[in-house]
Amino acid sequence: MSEIDPTDHALATIASILEDSEPAPAREAEQAVDGEHPVADEHPVVDEQPLAPEPTDAEGYSKVGPGPMVAIRLKWTVHRGEDGQFYVHETIGEQSAPVISGPMTSEAAVRFVDEHEDEAHRRFEELRSEIAGRSSVAEFERKGEA
Repeated sequence: MSEIDPTDHALATIASILEDSEPAPAREAEQAVDGEHPVADEHPVVDEQPLAPEPTDAEGYSKVGPGPMVAIRLKWTVHRGEDGQFYVHETIGEQSAPVISGPMTSEAAVRFVDEHEDEAHRRFEELRSEIAGRSSVAEFERKGEA
C-alpha cells in the first residue's frame, strides 16, 4: 500500500478554502457601492523567516510550509532518536500526529526538510496561480454573458 503524502492533503484543503472565497473584483464592486474605497487584493503573507535561529546541530532544525491558516500549515522538524540517528517529523497544523521519516544522517535530515519545504512552496504557488487563473476565466465568462 502506498504512503499518503501529507502535503497533498494540506494543498487540497488550501485549494478548497481559496475556491470558496469571493473573488477580489466582486469585493471591490461591493465596496464601491457601499461608498468605501476598494482595497488591493490581499493575500496573506507568511513570514518566511525561521521561527528560531538555525541550530548548528540538526537536532531541532525546523521549517514551516506555506498556507493561509496555521491549522493546515505543514511543519518539518528534525529529532535525534535514541539510536543517535536523525528523524524528520512532518505535521499538518499544531495538533496532528507526525509522519516520521528516517533514520538518516544529520546532513540528510536537514536536506530532507529543505527539499520538502521548497517543494511545498512551489506546489502552493502553482495551486494559487491555477486558482487565480480559474477565477479570472470565470469572471471573464460572467462579464461576457451580461
